[in-house]
Amino acid sequence: MNRIWFTILLVTTTSLMGSSFAVGKIGLNYVSPLLLVGLRFSIAGFIMAVSVYLLKRQHPKRAKEWVQMVVVGFFQTAAVMGAIFLSLRTITAGESSILTFTNPLLVVLFGTIFMGMKYRLMQWGGVAVGFLGVFITLGASLDIQQPGTLLGMMSAVSWAIATLLMKKWGQAFDTWVLTAYQMLFGGIILLAGSALMEQSTFVVTPLSIFILIWLAIMASIVQFAIWFYLLKREDPGKVSAFLFLAPLFGVIFGWLLLNEQLHFSTLIGGSLILAGIYFVNRPAKQVSTRLAAGPSQL
Repeated sequence: MNRIWFTILLVTTTSLMGSSFAVGKIGLNYVSPLLLVGLRFSIAGFIMAVSVYLLKRQHPKRAKEWVQMVVVGFFQTAAVMGAIFLSLRTITAGESSILTFTNPLLVVLFGTIFMGMKYRLMQWGGVAVGFLGVFITLGASLDIQQPGTLLGMMSAVSWAIATLLMKKWGQAFDTWVLTAYQMLFGGIILLAGSALMEQSTFVVTPLSIFILIWLAIMASIVQFAIWFYLLKREDPGKVSAFLFLAPLFGVIFGWLLLNEQLHFSTLIGGSLILAGIYFVNRPAKQVSTRLAAGPSQL
């Protein structure tokens, strides 16, 4: 692929990932958190599900496989995105994006503990550097009583679990079919959660409708399509290594759209987290690996 075209697409998909934090935080002025994210992924999942059906992509034939997609949808969409949007009520978009994108570091830890996976010394070094960055980002004092901080961490944990589940089950599914239905199932779970756990509100204005369309179409379907196009056309390990750009864009959009302050500890800690994620994702020579989370839909 032409280098310029590759760079344009890479910046586009990672900036769309990062934009969803700031745009979502603006959306919370008009829509309750779980309702907003539930509508986002129900719409995106429905459009993608109809598309894969019309394109006659291979669908699961056994009930067990549909249950597996529901489980992935719970962790990858409902738990991750629900935690992110709830966290945005009390912490900045930049902080939420940084905490969420520590998930590749957790993949190494969980993969080793629960699945017996083996990682290189460089990847463990990336984990150490990354978690040092988390500590610094949060002001060298992890306030576990801060709801937004806990929710941001929960989103990373859920994303890491979803990644490992997709590593274990993903080979049995068509990638586009799995993504479509896990989005749809996750969106439905979030809508049910909204009905049960919050006082659902939706103030209909041109801006709130635009935000919902941006999150569902641009930051979900378009972003995902570009990401997987790059993964298919280029080395997956090389592409995944650039996932570290997404939290950087999350901080930038928080600054541009929400006037969030760029604290020195956030900049230093965020840089260490980006470095850690890069080393975790960096493939060994002549070996293609993909350690970052699977289908990224932030």
